[in-house]
Amino acid sequence: MPRRSILLFAAACAVIAVALIAVTVVLASRPAPGLRPGEVVTTGEAKIGGPFQLVDQNGRPVDQTMLEGKWSLVFFGFTYCPDYCPTTLQVLDATKQRLGDAAKDLQIVFITVDPERDTPQALNDYLSMDGFPEGVIGLTGTPQQVDAAAKAYGAPYQKVGEGEGYTMNHGLTIYLMGPDGKFRTAVAHDLGPERAADVIRRVMARG
Repeated sequence: MPRRSILLFAAACAVIAVALIAVTVVLASRPAPGLRPGEVVTTGEAKIGGPFQLVDQNGRPVDQTMLEGKWSLVFFGFTYCPDYCPTTLQVLDATKQRLGDAAKDLQIVFITVDPERDTPQALNDYLSMDGFPEGVIGLTGTPQQVDAAAKAYGAPYQKVGEGEGYTMNHGLTIYLMGPDGKFRTAVAHDLGPERAADVIRRVMARG
């Protein structure tokens, strides 16, 4: 994987992450009671998320309405990801355990950025692996459908390399969506289960 390509993509992701945080800060017009210093919570009006047409790991067509009625943690990745994706799934499993009863109202949605390899069956096999949370919803589609979903969330990704050995660079943001299907806040991938659960619990309390 070309080092220059990785560095350029990492820099682009960093710029997008900074912009996302800036948007959430602007939208949070007043601090929530009991909000800890450094926590960012939005009003749910950020231009993140929107319509999409994909299929789940069982081959069933889904759209953005699948986010309604539950809290959702949405993130983008791919099944061939060597580190971030499996680590994130394991952290989210631990986060749900720390949320206790509140986790019943929380679903995890994994959207692939590699539809060429990540068929519904591939997603089903991957998400059934030990150590991953139960009930994760995996989504894929045509390259055009996946690209539209990624753009709706401002989630960057890039194919690197050619042939069977290619990989995918992608953003690391986890998007917390409210029961109305609208964006609430970004959860840092390296926050850790305890702090992530605390942030999610506080945002849930705000509604």
